[in-house]
Amino acid sequence: MKLETCVSQTTPAAAIQIIPRHGRTTVSTGSIWEPKLGYSRAVRKGNQIFVSGSVGIEADKSFSPDAGKQSQRSLAIIRSAIEALGGRMEDVMMTRIYLKRIGDWEKIAAVHGDVFGDIRPATLLLEVAKLIDDAALVEIEATAIVG
Repeated sequence: MKLETCVSQTTPAAAIQIIPRHGRTTVSTGSIWEPKLGYSRAVRKGNQIFVSGSVGIEADKSFSPDAGKQSQRSLAIIRSAIEALGGRMEDVMMTRIYLKRIGDWEKIAAVHGDVFGDIRPATLLLEVAKLIDDAALVEIEATAIVG
């Protein structure tokens, strides 16, 4: 995939901006944390796509109080980033799931299972003390190999 200029598009999950940087293609979703931390939502180099940890923040900057709904939102943001870089969810090789309450794992696992079905990527799931926002209950990141 070769992009020479910045491209913007809006998907149901996020406002996507595709930007070529230093021989790779990056995606910004307009997250409030991206410019503060100096990172991209996703980066593609060759056939590999790396999607940064994505919390389930809504477009209006709110969070559902439900970990399952936050997981759905997080995975929708991840899907938008992967698709903007020419990949598909079928290309996801690994996900890493960080949750604040291990008791929520079944809700999160159900959503993950619905999204990935028989794709069955390698997955890490672990409990953490805090995430970037106190209202965030889950953060998911993904790695995909296209082709």
